[in-house]
Amino acid sequence: PRAGAPRPLPPLSALHFPITRGFECRGVMADVQDGHYDSSTDSLRVEPIYESFLCPLTKQIMRDPVTLESGATFEREAILKWFKESDSSGRSLVCPITRKELSSTELNPSIALRNTIDEWMHRNEAAKLDVACKSLTSENSEHDTLQALEYVVEICQRSRSSRHVVRKLGLISLISELLKNSSTKVRQKALESLCFVAKDDNDNKDEIAAGDNIRTIVKFLSHGHVQEKEQAASLLYELSQYKPLSEKIGSVPGAILILVGLSSSKIENLFTVDRADKTLVNLESCEKNVRQMAENGRLQPLLRLLLEGSADTQLSMAAYVGELVLTNDVKVFVAQTAGSALVNIMKSGNREAREAALKALNQISSYDVSAKILIEAGILPPLIADLFTVGSNQLPMKLKEVSATILANVVASGANFQSIPLDHNRQTLVSEEIVHNLLHLISNTGPATECKLLQVLVGLTSSSTTVQGIVDAIKSSGATVSLIQFVEAPQREVRMASIKLLNNISPCMGQELAEAFRGNFSQLSSLIRVIADNNGISEEQAPAAGLVADLPLQDSVLTRRLVEDGAFTTIISKVIMIRQGESRGGRFVNPFLEGLVRIVSRITFILEDDPDIIAVAREYNLTALFSDLLQMNGLDTVQIVSATALGNLSGQSKHLTKILPPPNAGLCFSIFPCLSQKSVETGVCRVHHGICSSRESFCLLEGKVVEKLVACLDHNNEKVVEASLTALSTLLDDGVDIDQGVMVLCDAEGVKPILDVLCENRTEALRQRAVWAVERILRTDEIAYEISGNQNVSTALVEAFRHGDFRTRQIAERALKHVDKLPNFSGIFSKIGAQ
Repeated sequence: PRAGAPRPLPPLSALHFPITRGFECRGVMADVQDGHYDSSTDSLRVEPIYESFLCPLTKQIMRDPVTLESGATFEREAILKWFKESDSSGRSLVCPITRKELSSTELNPSIALRNTIDEWMHRNEAAKLDVACKSLTSENSEHDTLQALEYVVEICQRSRSSRHVVRKLGLISLISELLKNSSTKVRQKALESLCFVAKDDNDNKDEIAAGDNIRTIVKFLSHGHVQEKEQAASLLYELSQYKPLSEKIGSVPGAILILVGLSSSKIENLFTVDRADKTLVNLESCEKNVRQMAENGRLQPLLRLLLEGSADTQLSMAAYVGELVLTNDVKVFVAQTAGSALVNIMKSGNREAREAALKALNQISSYDVSAKILIEAGILPPLIADLFTVGSNQLPMKLKEVSATILANVVASGANFQSIPLDHNRQTLVSEEIVHNLLHLISNTGPATECKLLQVLVGLTSSSTTVQGIVDAIKSSGATVSLIQFVEAPQREVRMASIKLLNNISPCMGQELAEAFRGNFSQLSSLIRVIADNNGISEEQAPAAGLVADLPLQDSVLTRRLVEDGAFTTIISKVIMIRQGESRGGRFVNPFLEGLVRIVSRITFILEDDPDIIAVAREYNLTALFSDLLQMNGLDTVQIVSATALGNLSGQSKHLTKILPPPNAGLCFSIFPCLSQKSVETGVCRVHHGICSSRESFCLLEGKVVEKLVACLDHNNEKVVEASLTALSTLLDDGVDIDQGVMVLCDAEGVKPILDVLCENRTEALRQRAVWAVERILRTDEIAYEISGNQNVSTALVEAFRHGDFRTRQIAERALKHVDKLPNFSGIFSKIGAQ
């Protein structure tokens, strides 16, 4: 084009205008087919659409028609967009129809045309609603039903008054019935229609929610197709915006659970997830719904009310937290979010508020991670104050029980209570005065609180860093006897807590406990009854066995009492049942078995010069029992105790072996003693030179235990090695044939493992034991000669000679002489105490 000439206009089809919701010309004409509603039973005419109703730019029915100076009429929004695009592209302003340049952009409202269009639309809406009513009240094809629902959707989008008309015509109930239609398309369209009907109209929402419609809508959320689920979520969201319906929606069984699941779903489409979440936000206006959400894992609304609600609401929400069953992760979340607020209520609230806070804290504190968070929030000082306060301000006993439960939960978390001050005096839970107060309270309260306070002491004595402080306080308060009396309590929980506490402190005060039991044997008998219970292996039995096992091993009075009560018969039968896999008990089996084996081993510590106890050991064939238990790999304590017991038994063999009288020498041999030779008795133990047996004399050789003990010398646990070596050393002890004992070890291939133990030098105790055994072995010249060239053994003996204690250095000196590493005239050490 020549310079200055207007630029050519783009074709109308190239312009982009927003589509205003309304009746598209093409769609309307197709619907009405030249202005007639096609039905064999209805003669309704729908007025045809007029060309003048349509905007030339959008081809849509105009809602706000305006006229230009050119006389052409357009939709206001469309012509304004035309002007804006022309201006931004540098084109002259022209009329889109006439192409004439405009001198003004003034827009004159076409009121008459607008009124005509409105009247036309109202007439057509009425006709379409009539069509919809007739289609929905009779049996029609899927197509006709969908068309009727589309009419409703179109009409409802016009205005609120249109939605009011839909309700007045009774269409809501008709559409609601279609939610149960067999056609997926019809159900989906019905849900969509109800969404438009409900929008911004509370009366319509009330009618939609009538009957069991909400229940039906909720079912689509869990069982519907994807589109049905999406439309149902939208409809429920619309309904939830009307507060009076919040409680009704929440009262539908499973509604909130399904919505919570959808709101956190990773597989549903984002629109459905968003609608479910926003619906839940709307439902928070009802406290009942908030509680249901909390039950189903959506805690934020409840905690928000707990932190920000009115005093009554806070009280209600705190109490409800105490009623909830929370997962551990949720307990942590609640502790982090509301822990400090609940602790503050404990400190300053009225009695009712404190009760609610205590119940909530009881629930939260039952997980160690959340309990530690509460400790950081300062829960310990008010807890202790609640427990110890007396007088008019004290809590009722029922609430003291809750406080004691929380304290037990908190202590079970394993925090470092030595560093957590309770008051300005810097006292802690393990301070003597606090422990004294706890012990006093235990003795002056009911069984439920007794149990929880005993559990507090159980928790404090479970830590190696705090147990001694508790033991010292128990001793200084003289509470040992009063604590032991609880082992006879009729309440199982009290009895179990007491037994656990006594088991924890028994390594530190075994002698005091033994004295108390000697003063009242019935309490010891009560423990044995607990151990003897045959209903599986319980949490109570393991510490009961551990407690009895920790009593001083050399206390013959207690051991004899156990014999008299038949305790060993019961205990040994249980050991055998566990060994044979006949007893069940899960995590309690191993500690229970360890305790039982330790109790049985008590017999072996008081064998010396006691025929009655020796008879008991024979009766139960303890050598065979401990020989079998020695092979329980993975249970180090059982192996240590078994090896120790076998050593104790074997130490008595030299006294119990049956020595045969020497053979009668004949006259010839008396006259000619040179003809006499030392006879070798058949059936005689070569180590003990008598008739031995595993059962009667506890002989390791006859019991075929030597090889089993040798195998334990290679164990990773030094205590197992030490106990096994000690037992084997009884074959080299004074009073037996040491040379034959060495030969027995050789036959069992035990010499090299003993030398290895010496060379490894794992612990001082092992070195002392190994030096002693090696010196005895080296008394056999052939072995001494062979080992003399072993540099490792020589070095180990030299190290023991240089760095061992007095006795070990003496023994190492003799061993070095055996391998010619020291001259025989060496007099460095005196012979006092030599063995």
